[in-house]
Amino acid sequence: MSIDQIIKMVEDCNSPLVEITGGEPLLQEEVYPLCEALIKKDNRLLIETNGSLDIQRLPEGIKRIVDIKCPDSGMSDKVYWDNLKYLSIEDEVKFVLCSRKDYEWARSVIKKHSLIDKAIVLFSVADKRLEPKSLAEWLIKDNLNVRLQLQLHKYIWTEGEMK
Repeated sequence: MSIDQIIKMVEDCNSPLVEITGGEPLLQEEVYPLCEALIKKDNRLLIETNGSLDIQRLPEGIKRIVDIKCPDSGMSDKVYWDNLKYLSIEDEVKFVLCSRKDYEWARSVIKKHSLIDKAIVLFSVADKRLEPKSLAEWLIKDNLNVRLQLQLHKYIWTEGEMK
């Protein structure tokens, strides 16, 4: 789709909120002019990135949701750590946890980079790898100032079908 076609589709939805996500949106060069065009149309814009690419090129006015891949994901070596310098208090940092080991690692990253003071921090569980109840108990016990986020699409849809 062209940028004009996307803008038309967004206008037809009549929603002021637009989130760009997908595989990794920052891999597509067209995402930058698309962001500019959506902002010019007064949309509230969110972009979710896997955290492996530099977020500096994103225009002002976008809420950035940056994943930090935990060790059990097998992708923690792909984190572009400089992104943490560019966060604002309106942005979000998301950790998807698979285990207690991931939880402790994420907790240490939060402390090392003072993330609670830089952005909204979200903890989510990897589907079928960690129970939400366990994560909730750890958060309460540690009094960790993060939001517990459930991946709602995992609860609503199974293999493309609504539950």
